[in-house]
Formats: sequence, structure tokens, C-alpha cells
Amino acid sequence: MKHLNSILVAALVLLVVGVANAQDENNPWAIEVGTNAVDLFPVGHADGQDASNDRQGELFEEFFNVNDHWNILPSVSKLSVGRYIGSGFSLTAAGTINRLDKAGDLTLDDLTYYGLDGEIKYSLRDLINGPGGWFDPSIGVGGGYTWVDDIGFGTANGIAGVKFWIGENLALNFQTAYKHAFEDDYGIKHFQHSVGVLFKFGGKDTDGDGIYDVDDECPETPGLEEFNGCPDTDGDGIEDRQDACPNTPGLAEFNGCPDTDGDGIADPQDACPTVAGPASMNGCPDADGDGITDADDACPNEAGPRANKGCPWPDTDGDGVLDKDDDCPTVVGTVANKGCPEVVEPEVTVEIIKQLNDYSKTILFDLGKSTIRQESYAVLQNIKDIMEEYPSANFVIEGHTDSQGSDSLNERLSNARAASVRTYLTTLGMSGARLTSIGYGESRPIATNKTKAGRQQNRRVNISLKK
Repeated sequence: MKHLNSILVAALVLLVVGVANAQDENNPWAIEVGTNAVDLFPVGHADGQDASNDRQGELFEEFFNVNDHWNILPSVSKLSVGRYIGSGFSLTAAGTINRLDKAGDLTLDDLTYYGLDGEIKYSLRDLINGPGGWFDPSIGVGGGYTWVDDIGFGTANGIAGVKFWIGENLALNFQTAYKHAFEDDYGIKHFQHSVGVLFKFGGKDTDGDGIYDVDDECPETPGLEEFNGCPDTDGDGIEDRQDACPNTPGLAEFNGCPDTDGDGIADPQDACPTVAGPASMNGCPDADGDGITDADDACPNEAGPRANKGCPWPDTDGDGVLDKDDDCPTVVGTVANKGCPEVVEPEVTVEIIKQLNDYSKTILFDLGKSTIRQESYAVLQNIKDIMEEYPSANFVIEGHTDSQGSDSLNERLSNARAASVRTYLTTLGMSGARLTSIGYGESRPIATNKTKAGRQQNRRVNISLKK
């Protein structure tokens, strides 16, 4: 009974740590039951020691000499409680018991050993295997207190271990820890190895659907794993949160609502959900296609106007325009022209373009400027009158120069002269939207620039039909 106080202290600390960890119910706990071994030999030379001796060797010397150096109590001798705190880290409190009958090759007096340790460990599982792998190595640090018989001392611990997960919540845990004693006079440096069975548990599942609240997007409503714990009440494969009709099986394309008549319109938006009809009629049928639903159509199989309850008006000339709306009821016409024949606009021919350019070549400008001389106003009036005969045609006014002067100057001058012609034509009543102006400078000669006559031909305004 002489170690009863030590046992009670260890149990009390484990209980306090367990209660503290339990405050976050959404994080799983872990409990481990196993056995441990204490090795006092491979811990490094003591102060003043030059070589290994029977009691203490170099660091890691004969590290795996189980038979000669390891102190093992053949029973359950380790109990730990831990909690995962996130990002690969976990906190653990562990209590161990053992009996020491050897230190290296020396025989001891069967000393009692108690250890109480706190650990923080980092799991490399996700880095190595990805989430959920069975191989789970870890490293960690910690501190604790060790009693050998009635002598106690604190330790700083370095930890390495590996778990082998044999089930979702069950693992075999192998761990070794180097415990460095702070007290030089009576502290004992040593390695402690352990193997145990670890069981994860805890985690809150408010709705009892088997998915912990921390992973459950609908923690208070039982749901399905494929929907992260959210329900699919009508079983149509669309979770209720995204289902516009959560109590009636439907289709994904209609946000979970049904289309009973199969007309491509979901029942909630279908004015006739049991009879197929087009979307333009809100899902109701229109057999004659006159834009009036059959239910409201006095002649459902004959197209007719709404003013005549869906029955047809007479169309004497058969041009699709009812006599009451036909300005030419006995002559075939077009709907766009209120039942009268369309007037065909004459086509702009090559001859017309030539006539326009015959005029445009006579347009005169002030020397080196874009100002139109007054004697050209009559010519421009003639050009405008011809263009007005073709109200649907658009025209391009092109300015050209000879090669005298710089390229940039010629291009600016040709642009300005073409724009000047366009502007003058708009003052005569032409629509500016039908006219485009552009200058080509000296880039498109129609005669040689080496002679005066050739240069005169190159200084011109052309008019073309815009395609």
C-alpha cells in the first residue's frame, strides 16, 4: 500500500485531463490499454564516464537488447487518454507502472516504477498516406513525473511512435520515449517503450444518423452520408436543401420537382401538370397553335384569333392577313405590309455607282485643303438625289491624293476631304448612318504620278457601295 498515494495522484490527473478534453464534444477521444518496457542502458554516458559500463552505455547502444536490458511487467501496465485537437495534433495523458530488476547488465532490487506523463504529438498520417491511411507515424514532445520506489523526479520526453489502424476506430500503437531526468543526483534517464490497443471514441451525433456533428452539415436532422448528414426526404437523390419539392420525388433538372406530363415544365410552374403543353402556354396544350390554350379555345383544332375565341376569321386573298386587318383584302400581300404587296426597292447597279463616281470626280477643293468649292455644290446635290433613290443602301466615300507631299500629310488630307463630302451630304438631308468616309492618301493611284495629268486623276473622291 506504500504507493497508493502515487496511484491516486496519477488517477486524479488523468481524470482532470479527461474532463478538460471533453469540453469539445465534436473532437474524438482516444483511450489506450497496453504494456510498457523500461530500459536504463542506452541513454548516453554519465558525467565523467569515458566508456560504456555494465549499467549505462552510449546513446542508443544495444537499443533492441530486449532480453538483457528491458524491464517488462507481464501485464497491463499502461493506460492513456487522449484527444485530437486538430491539424494533426493530439494531447495525451498516460500512466504507466513497471518493476525494475535490471539496469543494463546489473541486477536491481526489484524496484517499483510509476510514470505519469503529458504528451503532445503530431501525426504524419495524412502527409504520408493521405486522409484515412492505415499507417500512422507520429512524433512528439512531453513532460512528466516518474517515481522509482519513493523517489520522484521530473522528466522531459521526446516521443516517436506509429499506429497501425485495423479499423475505423481501432489501432495498434507502438511508441518509444526518451525521458531525460531533470535531477542530476537522483533522477534516472531512461527509454520507455510501449505497445497497446488504442480505441477512438466520442464525438457528438445529435441527430443519431451516424455522422458526427463536426462533419454533419445538418446536425439536428438525420441524413445521409453522401449528403454530409443532410436528408433527402423524397429519396430522389437531391438533398432537401437543394430540393424545391423535398416531399415529392423529382428530377435534378427541375431542382427536385416532378414533371408529371413530361413536357419539360416542372409541375409547380405547369398550369396543366397532367397534360403536356409548350412552355409558351405555361404547360397547357394548344392543338391548333393559335396561342390560345385548348381549354379557352372555342375551335381548338382550327387556328383563330383570341378576339374570335380562337376561331378563324376569313382571309379572302389567302395571304395570312385576316380581311379585317388586310389593307388589300383581295390582293396577296405580306403581313409586314398589312396584307398589301411589298414594294421592291431598285438595286444599286454598277452603272449607278459609275454615275455617282462620274459626279464625284468633278468635286473641287481649295488647294491643299478639304474645303469644298461652291461650284461643286450642284454636283453634290445630284449625288444626294441619286442616293435617296436607294433608301436601304449604304455608301462609302473614299478620298485619294497624288504622291506629292508626305505620306502622313496625304493620308490626313484624303481623310479630311472624304469626311467633308460626307458632312455636306448630311446637310442636304442624307442620313449620316448610311455614309462612311475614309481616306487612302496616295496608296491607291489609278494613274501615274509622274505626269501632271496622271496626278490630276489620282486626286479624286470615289463612292462605293458598302457591303
